[in-house]
Amino acid sequence: MKAERIILGIDPGTNIMGYGLIRVVGNKAEMIAMGVIDMRKMSDPYLRLGKIFERVTGIITEFLPDEMAIEAPFFGKNVQSMLKLGRAQGVAIAAAIERDIPIHEYAPLKIKMAITGNGSASKEQVAGMLKRLLNLSAEEMPHFMDATDALGAAYCHFMQSNRPESRVSYKSWKDFAQRNQQKVKGL
Repeated sequence: MKAERIILGIDPGTNIMGYGLIRVVGNKAEMIAMGVIDMRKMSDPYLRLGKIFERVTGIITEFLPDEMAIEAPFFGKNVQSMLKLGRAQGVAIAAAIERDIPIHEYAPLKIKMAITGNGSASKEQVAGMLKRLLNLSAEEMPHFMDATDALGAAYCHFMQSNRPESRVSYKSWKDFAQRNQQKVKGL
């Protein structure tokens, strides 16, 4: 593991896309920046996608993240909304791929669970917990929850990748059992 790394979190959207960046040093995380890409005044959906690519690429150039964590689209009833959201997510992913940044995708439920311990937590609960976890002031809290959702994706990845088990790879179940005899004895 690198001594210091930067994680870019993305909450995809076609009207408003959130982004959040954290710096990780050891097992400590701090917010670097968060905000939104506001495309509500743009009527052409393809220009919106171009704007997403341009802004995400700009954020990558400015902050040089080591990894990107992106929220996976949730399955809703509106197929058109899902398609639009998937396109926005794909364009953000393409910007990261262009810069050789590893991408990690997390379901909204997983992010909420990692941050609050409750998979059905509200956006406000996630924002409030992030405020406490990252010692953010009231002034640092954004107007749009899309930014805190993106910061949540980055923080979720920090928590997932900082777990000791995630740093070890095993060749097989037998390899795992041999290396973890204390854990396996109770099975």
